[in-house]
Amino acid sequence: MTGIGLIIVFVLAVALMIIAISKFKIHPFLAIMGISLIFGLIAGIPLTDLPSTIGAGFSGTFSSIGIVIIFGALVGTLLEATGAALKMADCVVKLVGKKHPELAILLMGWIVSIPVFCDSGFVVLNPIRKAMVKRTGTSSVAMTVALSMGLYISHCFIPPTPGPIAAAGTLGVGENLLLVMGLGALVSIPALIAGYFFAKFIGKRVKAADDVDNDETVKTYEQLVAEYGKLPNAWLAFAPIVVPIILMGLSSAFSMAGLAVPIVTFLGTPIIALAVGAIIAIICLLAAHKGKSFYELTNDTLKTVGPILFVTAAGGVLGRVVSNSDMVNYINSNATVFEAIGIFFPFILAAILKSAQGSSTVAITTTAGIIAPLLPTLGLDTPALAALTVIAIGAGAMTVSHANDSYFWVVTNFGEMTPEKGYKTQTLGTLVIGLASIIGVFIVSLFLH
Repeated sequence: MTGIGLIIVFVLAVALMIIAISKFKIHPFLAIMGISLIFGLIAGIPLTDLPSTIGAGFSGTFSSIGIVIIFGALVGTLLEATGAALKMADCVVKLVGKKHPELAILLMGWIVSIPVFCDSGFVVLNPIRKAMVKRTGTSSVAMTVALSMGLYISHCFIPPTPGPIAAAGTLGVGENLLLVMGLGALVSIPALIAGYFFAKFIGKRVKAADDVDNDETVKTYEQLVAEYGKLPNAWLAFAPIVVPIILMGLSSAFSMAGLAVPIVTFLGTPIIALAVGAIIAIICLLAAHKGKSFYELTNDTLKTVGPILFVTAAGGVLGRVVSNSDMVNYINSNATVFEAIGIFFPFILAAILKSAQGSSTVAITTTAGIIAPLLPTLGLDTPALAALTVIAIGAGAMTVSHANDSYFWVVTNFGEMTPEKGYKTQTLGTLVIGLASIIGVFIVSLFLH
């Protein structure tokens, strides 16, 4: 099957998957894998190719973020066990005040995701989010959404993340990355504002498993400290998170500058950077004289992470099956239908590709390849407008995150929400910031030539 019929089948398949998970309580892993297989058969992927497609989607997700999730979760467990997460939360709360924890975690996520992938960034910062929820009594869902939105915005807008860099190169502004970064930061403002207010709004309407009940008394800081004994100092508490971020950031900076330093590249690989963070967290555990609990903590972490990994990998399978069908080719070949709408065209095309196959990076790079020869037709062939087109593509590539996106499952599972609540928070939230972003792009385009 091909053409518009295949797109209709995909929409129905996603709807069926949501119903299976939320209404019939089928485990997300089975629901996604089943829908992937059915869609692959209807899409006409050869029977002999379908098993390898499913296997490639599954293993591809594991190889890209599987180990990162494991190490990141272990760091979080160790930081929580030693009280380091509480110490970090206390430092952040003292800096921004108790009244604005959502704003603090939103901006923290936005900054961290400039050099770090949003998946890795969420796993790394989740211990701080959880500790701040306990420390302030803020809605866990509001904090999860704020962190997710902050990470996602800079991930899609600001180099050195691979998507915006690749798009800038394809659209001929690879030598003007500072311009792309500046426009990305500018358009981030309406997106961050929308993300902040949406997080506050949805946090009052959706509850996560780790939310503080309205009738539950939030423990004082002194009570929380007493549970851990003596907290580590701020430098040691932040090190397991800050050091990996610095290592990944240095690697990205060297890569942008065209410098190849093997040791920097090696240490800046997310797997290695998070391993370094885990080693530092183990040192924190030993310093707190809790080394005997290391085996048990590791075992508990792996038990927790297992379901997350498998569901995330299943989402990768769905994305791979869609990519190997004729659906993306059909969308690409009919792109001229949208040409008359100028700066909105790259946004719509990227949003369609993002929603269809799940990966923001793939949506950005694919859309850039389609748009590049059309820049004169769309009136976007000046350096400034071409750079703004990169941001418009990024806005589309965050619209929307759902079951075929690994980030959806990272946010939903680490945020202790059901898939149904994930659609109300993560999916709806990415729609809100995506629309806010394209409005910002359009306003900026009025002043550029």
